[in-house]
Amino acid sequence: MTPLLEVRAVTKTYGARIGCRDVDFTLWPGEVMGVVGESGSGKSTLLSCLSGQLAPDAGEVLFDTRAGGPRDILAMDEAGRRMLARTDWAFVHQNPRDGLRMGVSAGGNVGERLMAVGARHYGDIRARAADWLARVDITADRMDDRPGTFSGGMQQRLQIARNLVTGPRLVFMDEPTGGLDVSVQARLLDMLRGLVRQMGLSAVIVTHDLAVVRLLADRLMVMKGGHVVEAGLTDQVLDDPQHGYTQLLVSSVLQV
Repeated sequence: MTPLLEVRAVTKTYGARIGCRDVDFTLWPGEVMGVVGESGSGKSTLLSCLSGQLAPDAGEVLFDTRAGGPRDILAMDEAGRRMLARTDWAFVHQNPRDGLRMGVSAGGNVGERLMAVGARHYGDIRARAADWLARVDITADRMDDRPGTFSGGMQQRLQIARNLVTGPRLVFMDEPTGGLDVSVQARLLDMLRGLVRQMGLSAVIVTHDLAVVRLLADRLMVMKGGHVVEAGLTDQVLDDPQHGYTQLLVSSVLQV
């Protein structure tokens, strides 16, 4: 089996400050990788490098494209990366407003992604949008409402529908439950877990919340100061942390 994503020695610095350094990992089809660490650990920098939003100083990010097999996305032209972002990739932002068109209806937000990959039949687009809104627990009578009239949790569910409607193979998630109430977080996580399993999605999830990775991630990387200090199966890392920093993260959660 060919890895879906292979990350080799990805490095990004900001002058003397390290964003991330020599990060390596392999992501297999249908696998979810969690990346945890405190603010400033480098996890968001890494996610930006992997998703093509930020150019690293060194390294390779190989993605198994449908047509051409593994290709270094850092060597692709902008048009190639944009096409991947519309089709095989999706990016779920912490703030859903960053991933939605706030002046467009809920149905229009989902439909736009379909139109970006060539859908043109209005009836089909609307039907698929309605189906996806239902899958994220947004009722049909809200289809023509704008996202600004939705709660934060509904906006996040709408962003997820917009991202997943085209059946991407790889989803990048940046603190997908950040800023939401605990009860809303639980509902969103349960929904995400179901969608990941149903669709066989691969994902890279960045979060500071160990409960999120415990529920969603198959494997886990712990970052500190731009470096990966520990990696392994999620339960193994959380139940028997080896690095002192990981032990501190886990114990801080247990003490809450």
